[in-house]
Amino acid sequence: MVVGDEQQAGPGEIVRGNGIDIYVERRGTGPRVLFLNGSGQTLAGMAPLLGILAGRFDLVAHDQRGLGRTAVPPGPYAMADYAADAAAVLDHVGWNECRVVGISFGGMVAQELAVTWPDRIERLALLCTSPGRVGTASYPLHELDGLADDERAATYLRILDTRFTPEWLAAHDGDRALVASMTARRATERPPEQRRGEREQLEARRHHDVIDRLGAVTCPTLVACGRYDGIAPPANSEAIAARIPGAELRTYEGGHAFVAQDPAAIPEVMGFLAAG
Repeated sequence: MVVGDEQQAGPGEIVRGNGIDIYVERRGTGPRVLFLNGSGQTLAGMAPLLGILAGRFDLVAHDQRGLGRTAVPPGPYAMADYAADAAAVLDHVGWNECRVVGISFGGMVAQELAVTWPDRIERLALLCTSPGRVGTASYPLHELDGLADDERAATYLRILDTRFTPEWLAAHDGDRALVASMTARRATERPPEQRRGEREQLEARRHHDVIDRLGAVTCPTLVACGRYDGIAPPANSEAIAARIPGAELRTYEGGHAFVAQDPAAIPEVMGFLAAG
C-alpha cells in the first residue's frame, strides 16, 4: 500500500522495544494517533500520507520489524511480534491509550493489537485489510516471488485494482501515474537483509488469523475498503465489520490504493479518527 513518491524519512529516533531496535517518528499535534504501515513499506515511502495525518494529529509511526531503519531480527516473525512491537512503541512515547490506523498489513497488526490490548485503543481505523483464514485472507503475496517477471507484474496490476487493464490505464492518467510510482518502488534494489525482512513479513502475513477474536475489540471502529481491491477484497472488510461490535463499514471508489484514488477517503478517515 503506497501513497505518493518515496521521500526521505522525517526526524526520528531508534528506540529499544520488544527486544529489537525500532525506528520511530513522532510529529504533529492533536489527538494521539498510531499509524501502522503496509507490506514492504517504510516510513520514507509513506511520507506524503504521514505529513497529511501530522497536520491534524499527534502522530507516531514506526518502521515494522525487518524493514526500513528498524532491525531485521532472526525469524520467523508472528503477527503477535508485530503487535508487541507496536505496544512497545506506545510504551516508549508514554501513551496508555491512543487512536490507531492500520493500512493493509498494518491493518492486520492493528487487529492483533486491538484484540490483545483492547483497553489501549480509543478508536480504530482498518483500511484495505483482512482478518485472515481461508475465505477471508488477503491475496497470498508471497506467491508472486515464484512468478516470471512479466507474469508477476501482470498479476500485481490485476490484484491492485481489478479494473487495471491496459485500456483502463491508458484512459486514466491518475491511475497510470499511481501504477508507475508503485512499479518503480517495487523495482528498487534492497540489501539482502531487507529482502529477508520483507520475506519474513510476508510469512507472518500468510499466517494471520484473528477472525474469531474480533469480538474482543471494544472501541469505535471504521472498516474501509476499495470497491475494486483484489488484494483485500471488500468481502474481507465485510467479515471484519460483522464481527466487531458496532463497527462501521465504508466502501470507496478504488482498489487496494483507494486512499490515493478516492478524494473522499483520507478526509473521512481523518474525521473518524478525530471524533469523540
